Amino acid sequence: MSIPPKNLIVVGQGAAGLAAALAAAQAAHGSGVQVTLVDKAAEDEAGGNTRWSPSNMRMAAVDRVEPSFVHDMLAATQYRGDETYFARLAREAPATCQWIAAQGIEFIQPVYYLAKGPPRIQPVGGGPVVVKQLVLAAKKAGVIFRYNCTARAILRDKDSISGLEIEHAGVRETLPADAVILCSGGFEGDAAKMREHFGDGAEIMRLISPGGKFNTGDGIRIAMALGASGSGDWGGMHAEPVDARAKNSAPVVLVYPYGIVVDKNGQRFFDEGGGLVHETWEWFARDMQFKTPDRRAFAILDSRLLSIEGYERAIRSEVPPARAETLAELANIVGVDAGGFAETVAAYNAACTGDPAKFDATRCDGLKAGASLAPPKSNWARAISEPPFLAYPLVGAVAYTFGGLATDDCARVLREEKPIPGLYAAGEITGHFYATAPNAVSVLRAFVFGRIAGLEAVSFLQAR
Repeated sequence: MSIPPKNLIVVGQGAAGLAAALAAAQAAHGSGVQVTLVDKAAEDEAGGNTRWSPSNMRMAAVDRVEPSFVHDMLAATQYRGDETYFARLAREAPATCQWIAAQGIEFIQPVYYLAKGPPRIQPVGGGPVVVKQLVLAAKKAGVIFRYNCTARAILRDKDSISGLEIEHAGVRETLPADAVILCSGGFEGDAAKMREHFGDGAEIMRLISPGGKFNTGDGIRIAMALGASGSGDWGGMHAEPVDARAKNSAPVVLVYPYGIVVDKNGQRFFDEGGGLVHETWEWFARDMQFKTPDRRAFAILDSRLLSIEGYERAIRSEVPPARAETLAELANIVGVDAGGFAETVAAYNAACTGDPAKFDATRCDGLKAGASLAPPKSNWARAISEPPFLAYPLVGAVAYTFGGLATDDCARVLREEKPIPGLYAAGEITGHFYATAPNAVSVLRAFVFGRIAGLEAVSFLQAR
């Protein structure tokens, strides 16, 4: 009498889901465990945010993280994060990245935007290559893929998981499942949930990538229906400033520290030089969405931007900036109040009393404006005086949300601090970030804990 196979279902085809499915299939080879991956998108769109991401990962090299990694993670979360979780991330990251590389993905160490930041590695070709290569590897390992399938419920028989209810083409179907790994992202694609957690205006906030529209919190909801605990900062999100005119994915404009930012009334509203871009971009993007008239702002620079070596690395917009020979003409082109704008630039320029020769785009250079300027300008305070003058209209765009499922360092979903047997989660669906997102960690933790989830799930099934 043959023993029926045990079924493991992975929900979501981003970095976490692919790592989970591949690791599980490789570990389960010949053991009677069938791995199926379902995604709510069509095949040519599946991949979540990963498909559209450069997939930078905070690694000193493929085989090591910085000695300060865990401390840096805790500092970014204002010491509200789980040290055990981040310690496991640091410990497993080198082996995980080398495992990813073994699937035919080459890594490089990219140059940071402009100013020096934490070291990173990046897959050549970014997210599209990650998705392509890991799908190929997973199919070769025997993973079954199903698309256009929305997860609706996790079914149980007594205390054990027995199935996953999905909806495909308007029809509900139950897939047999002895364990489930949820990797379906946060809830940035759910307008009602965004408004609930972030307030008025969040429901219309731009998504930084097309993949975000599929991240509607399905996995969070079905896990919580089983009693799963929530974790992370439910009022937190990773957001970045993007060109309001651009249609391409993640059209970030990260040169704003080298000039000023004004609202439609021509008024500055924050310290553009308050830190490196990854230290200011989230709050800048949020302030635009929730505190700025018309929910947009304008980065104003002069022609000296063009002389900064490699400035193009910090701009991914497909649209060139507005350009004018006079500030008055620039205000007219972008629709900023000319009088208020003129006063703001004059006050700013008068406060730029430091030696412009000290300007250094590669670091926080200490070139600050005079104390009379409000808000202050703490670095890169150089007068806007050299035509042509440039402007980028900006809006805030959400990449992912922080609130999600509570998991331990084995990627097990928790209910009242205890694992729910057979249920795992990894990636942006899990709630481990608070206040701000640690720079270049989202894809890394997706890979690491996706792989952990896959291995843990197979071990769980083989022990039954």
